[in-house]
Amino acid sequence: MTAPKDDWEDAQDLPSKDALDTASWRREVHALYAAVRAEPDPEEAHALWVETRSRLFLEHPASPRREGQSLRHAPYDPAFRFVVPVEPAEQEPWEFLSATDGVVPFRGAGRVTLEGLGTLDLWWLDSYGGGLFLPVRDGSAGQETYGAGRYLLDTVKGADLGRDDQDSWVVDLNFAYNPSCVYDYRWVCPLAPPGNRVEASAPVGELLPEGY
Repeated sequence: MTAPKDDWEDAQDLPSKDALDTASWRREVHALYAAVRAEPDPEEAHALWVETRSRLFLEHPASPRREGQSLRHAPYDPAFRFVVPVEPAEQEPWEFLSATDGVVPFRGAGRVTLEGLGTLDLWWLDSYGGGLFLPVRDGSAGQETYGAGRYLLDTVKGADLGRDDQDSWVVDLNFAYNPSCVYDYRWVCPLAPPGNRVEASAPVGELLPEGY
């Protein structure tokens, strides 16, 4: 979920968020994704996610929202939900340069294949608290969705859709969300690298916001 300043979504010339507000935001996000994983009906889980995200975005003091902005989400489409294994893959390390934290390194954790869409590289944040990171830029980018791509999983910040009993991971593009830089240009966020770009369109999940 979009979050206040952290290691790889980097705020430029923004006043510091209160530490307690940031801790509250993180707690809310982790609790939301726990509730999503506990809901057996994916469409009901998505409705909860949309409702809670929209409320946090509008009301929480640590929200990256600027005046006049509100979230927009596409209706749930089960065709964009996948439960897939993580396949071994050759991946070069990837680094994101942060103005305040220096180089933030990612290393390859494997690859997922989404039928009808293509493959996406899964990354491990190789610093900070560690965590899986799965960005995506699909064919809807620059039209219905943000041109530089969105995020699907970011487990260090709680964005984790879970996995099944066979160790396959839930990759549901209906839960794709925008990085903070979509809402405020003073944020700098990592773009989807080449291995996370697909030509097929996935116009689901979080769309360009009102007031963009």
